Amino acid sequence: MLLTIDIGNTNLTFGVFEGEKLLSTFRLTTNIPRTSNEFGEAIVEGLSRQHVDETTIEDVIIASVVPKVMYSLVSGIKKYFHCTPYVVGEGTKSGIHIAAANPSEIGADRIVDAVGAYDLYGGPVIVIDYGTATTYDLVTGDGVFAARVTCPGIKISTKALWSSAAQLPEIEIKMPDTILAKNTITSMQAGIMYGTVGQTEYIIQKIKEESGISDIKVVATGGLGRIVADATESIDVYDPHLTLQGIRLIYEKTKASQQRGQ
Repeated sequence: MLLTIDIGNTNLTFGVFEGEKLLSTFRLTTNIPRTSNEFGEAIVEGLSRQHVDETTIEDVIIASVVPKVMYSLVSGIKKYFHCTPYVVGEGTKSGIHIAAANPSEIGADRIVDAVGAYDLYGGPVIVIDYGTATTYDLVTGDGVFAARVTCPGIKISTKALWSSAAQLPEIEIKMPDTILAKNTITSMQAGIMYGTVGQTEYIIQKIKEESGISDIKVVATGGLGRIVADATESIDVYDPHLTLQGIRLIYEKTKASQQRGQ
């Protein structure tokens, strides 16, 4: 079986695949410092809770935007799973052409999202990830990563609101019943969530307009993406496991390339 690891600024998300089938997922918090042994033990424990025997893991692949955790994590995987993990990075076989002045600037998370959306749903496609940042990426019909937009994430925007204004409370992130708010909490929820929906619809519209491609599928992912996807017709597909699927697809492309080179 294959263990895929998505290392984001907030969470490490693990996915266990048997072939193309995602069997289970679990998470760890990113900002807790861990030694290699602590990483290894935490992953083994997470697998056990999902009823997965760690000895069945044959390969591991990582996509990371947090370099500081990589040394301990990779060391832990080597110790506990007896394999050297693949790491998504420059030179990785993705099947996507990066049309950028400096392709190395594009994070591994955006590359795997692009691969997942393009391979699973076809192109042209706009892939939106509602994570720590909210990102919008355009992949053309011929597989070119053509453009990207980066915005503050929903949680970042919400935290900035209550931490910067003394009289505003910390709130639950949810869609209120109406935009016609009657109290402080629902007014903040309305501003954050309807503001995000409006941002989503406008950026999608502008990408279509300026790219000259009107018939574009829009695929969303990320923990809070479901709320936004349910509130707008501009998003065609919400796939909560798009990033893990993209990592799996890159693993398969990499293995196929290595086998052809033998």
